[in-house]
Amino acid sequence: MKSFPIVILGGGVVAGYAAKEFAVQGGKKGGLAIVTAENALPYERPPLSKGFLAGKKEVGDILISDAAFHRENGIAVFRNFSVDKVDFRRRCLHSVSGKVIGFDQLLIATGSTVRRLKAPGADGSNVYYLRQIKDSQAIRERIERGKRAVVIGSGFIGMEVASVLAGSGVRTTMVFPDDRVWKHLFTPPVSTFFERQFANRGITFMKGEKVAALTNPGHECLVAMTSGKQISADFVVAGIGVTPSLELFHRTPLDTDDGIKVNKFLETSAPGVWAAGDIANYRDQIFRRRMRVEHWDNAVEQGRVAMRNMMGKLQPFIHVPYFFSDAFELSYEFWGDATGFDDVVYRGNMFEKQFSVWWLKKQILCAALIMNRSEEERAVAPRWILRRPRLDPKTLQNRRSLKSLDTTFGRED
Repeated sequence: MKSFPIVILGGGVVAGYAAKEFAVQGGKKGGLAIVTAENALPYERPPLSKGFLAGKKEVGDILISDAAFHRENGIAVFRNFSVDKVDFRRRCLHSVSGKVIGFDQLLIATGSTVRRLKAPGADGSNVYYLRQIKDSQAIRERIERGKRAVVIGSGFIGMEVASVLAGSGVRTTMVFPDDRVWKHLFTPPVSTFFERQFANRGITFMKGEKVAALTNPGHECLVAMTSGKQISADFVVAGIGVTPSLELFHRTPLDTDDGIKVNKFLETSAPGVWAAGDIANYRDQIFRRRMRVEHWDNAVEQGRVAMRNMMGKLQPFIHVPYFFSDAFELSYEFWGDATGFDDVVYRGNMFEKQFSVWWLKKQILCAALIMNRSEEERAVAPRWILRRPRLDPKTLQNRRSLKSLDTTFGRED
């Protein structure tokens, strides 16, 4: 049995950035191993629904670190290594092939698994889900052979995939159960803005619809709705969310309530076992409640912090949640968590595609979305969420420059 001081279980974004941090912190050669079921080095996930899907990037372009980096830093990467058991008492990972890898400390970074449609025909050859490189590659190839697509879901993945498909000349229809796109995150005016932009590029919406069945008569896929409506397509892409990959950790010492529960240092209830990324259910030090964040930036920062903590440089995880998205030429950024907001402030002009949205709770900023606005707004948004100054909504809306409102500038806390 091979054994390592630190083992990362999972080969995604957490693993890639934790490995980089290991090297930055002077980790010794032979001190770290990455175990992944995929046949790839750790890679960036965002391009899978953006540049990589559109054919503008290749596999080598999205690797977090190349093979030379791992070799030079003595980091072992076990690819195609599917783990079917984690033995916390003996501190080892068992693969389905019978191989075993031991660890002194373990970082769990198994990420998430895509939710699959619960409808007849949902596993057909014309139905695609997007999570790994192979999924994005399969959809890329299908784009070249199909000119009509149905995208099921209107959230992060659904909107990005729909924009890539439409931009590639595929006639695209979005099907979702809500009355507007990404209702969970967007305010009604923001949903309206994106719906208008998507419609102007030929995307059709079927709102308030749920899929009842998918059939494949001949070479086309027929999507039937519970309402009785039907739509034909060459292929379907489902983006209906993800769930944390917890199968290995049921009936173990770990607390697996909506992910793996960790403390403020990202350590689990099992000493020397840590978790980061989509799977980590952590107590957020800013919002003072438990959260589980499924975005790239969270995986990057938690991977870095977890590795520093495993190497004895203990620090709590304190970070403003963040993500960015691209759809056609529209790019925007989002910071924070709007849960429980009681007021929304808009700045800029949506018709000019230059606006920002500020969610407040008791006059404290909890979230912000910014598209094509000043660097000043981009700078104060995460700082205000972190440092929690009180903001007058009318002043926030009407003040041309926010500099005079930024009472947090220069504060160290």
